[in-house]
Amino acid sequence: MIDRIISELGPWNWMVLGFVLLVMEIIAPGIFMLWIGIAALIIGAVSLLIWDAGFWTWQVQVLAFLALSLVSAYVGKKLVGSRNDPTDQPLLNRRGAQMVGRMATLAEPIRDGRGRIKLGDTLWRVSGPDLPAGTQVRVTGAADTDLELTVEAV
Repeated sequence: MIDRIISELGPWNWMVLGFVLLVMEIIAPGIFMLWIGIAALIIGAVSLLIWDAGFWTWQVQVLAFLALSLVSAYVGKKLVGSRNDPTDQPLLNRRGAQMVGRMATLAEPIRDGRGRIKLGDTLWRVSGPDLPAGTQVRVTGAADTDLELTVEAV
């Protein structure tokens, strides 16, 4: 049955599959189906050239498509994944790290290692040695997992 369908569609089955995958990439972008669609289009182009060859059965076509999909996904990952351009704002989305080195006054005392400071218009949770409210502190670190700063007395 598969053999009959493949032979009726000819090499165009790969072209149709490739275009369907490219349209799916446009509808749901993620850059993954792009590489598989390109592999299907390449297999379709090769099929146009050697369709009548005895060795070019549908099983060989599927194996070539799978291998080419892996290769094209790997090459695509290398092309797109290597874009780690340096930025002029490395701390842009790391709000806590932007606060390191700043001076502040304790809004709430630090008791049992926890307190609060006000930086700008935001109250930040802080950890550090027990200190009374109103003490000048310097931010020495920031936890990446939560918005908590580490402080020390000045």
